[in-house]
Amino acid sequence: MKNKEKIFLSEEEKTGKPKDLFFIWFAANMGILGIVYGALIIGYGLSFTQSILIAILGPLSFLLVGYASLAGRDTGAITFILSRAAYGFKGNHIPALIGWAGQVGWLSVNVSTGTLTLLALFSAFGISTNNLLILISLVIFAGLIITSSFFSHDTLVAIQTFFTYVFGALTLLVILMLIPETDWNALFSMSSGPWLTGFFPALAFVIVGTGLTWTNASADYSRFQKRSNKSSAIIGSVTLGAFIPLFVIISTGILLATAAPELAHAENPILLISEILPGWMTIIYLFAALGGLTPMCFIGLKSSRLIMSTFNIAMKESTAITVHAVIITLIPLYVLIVSRDFLGYFEAFLGILGIGLAAWVSIFIVDYVFLRRKQGYDAKLLEDAQYNSVNIGGVISWIAGVVVGLLFTIYTDTSFDMLVTFIISGGLYFITNVLNKKQ
Repeated sequence: MKNKEKIFLSEEEKTGKPKDLFFIWFAANMGILGIVYGALIIGYGLSFTQSILIAILGPLSFLLVGYASLAGRDTGAITFILSRAAYGFKGNHIPALIGWAGQVGWLSVNVSTGTLTLLALFSAFGISTNNLLILISLVIFAGLIITSSFFSHDTLVAIQTFFTYVFGALTLLVILMLIPETDWNALFSMSSGPWLTGFFPALAFVIVGTGLTWTNASADYSRFQKRSNKSSAIIGSVTLGAFIPLFVIISTGILLATAAPELAHAENPILLISEILPGWMTIIYLFAALGGLTPMCFIGLKSSRLIMSTFNIAMKESTAITVHAVIITLIPLYVLIVSRDFLGYFEAFLGILGIGLAAWVSIFIVDYVFLRRKQGYDAKLLEDAQYNSVNIGGVISWIAGVVVGLLFTIYTDTSFDMLVTFIISGGLYFITNVLNKKQ
């Protein structure tokens, strides 16, 4: 694919600072959908203490993103180019396809959310929702996201920084207005739910929706970091940048669930939240919601296109953009007009995505920690399709982890499928590649 974005950066081109990563990941996680996360957590029948613990532990999964980001700093290469070392040039197509589908799926979720937000904004001005208005809102929001295809990295960092300050402040204002709506007596009187079948499934849901989802984009933004930038600064900037907004917004959703118990099942949860607010705050809230969603879509689209570039498909840049535009329009159209089950689609999507990503990131990190961190990435592993066509050990490790994870999902009532997948894939890769390399 002919891509304007450079896949490899020289050390002279790497001018980023760790604080850039803080702003990129902060802005990307301000989405108002985090409030719905909080409501869904309550839906698992958990106590306030259990729910807040999930709001802490779930976003800390961004430690995976932070650690995987070190590979981008070391090489100046995008994530799924580096992934070729573990899977082989062609073998990498399998997990890369899952990663691309995940990014496109998330774009569709966020475009759907943005469309719902615009519909709520129209509703605030007295305009009723109908299919035509849904289509118009979708075209407006999707069109805004597609324009980000033309942003350079420096422009993206500047935009993410702006959104962090401006819409971060607006989001905080909205949250301060939502907190008084909490029914504290109801919140603290909730009894603890089952840890095995309640707490851990809810935690797994949040982990997939936060850090695990973004692991496949980690190096895409850290590759602009100088090799001399400290590992601790990069990991800390990525993790804190995402954790702060996620913890605050998810916690607010937990509090708000007492005032709007139907939030976790609403056809348009964004509109429902706006109806809880004082009238004068509704417009501010909806603009803050749009502002929080937009940067998330910007970096999602960029990473999706970067993943597509690793397939070596002869495709013009304009064609790639058109493909993404069609997908992120048709899927939301189906969700919002045909099925009218936004949250159902969202939960099903996360369930399928989590296992594939858990297998991929486990192998990627084991490969980096035990091999590439000291040996570096041999250029032939990343660029020579004949020398490194398929790494059998990497591909089998990924497939084995995914299959066992899926079987675990089908035949058990627990939510340890991702953990089992993570352990099996990483463990097999260690045996087949790391131990073999050391002999």
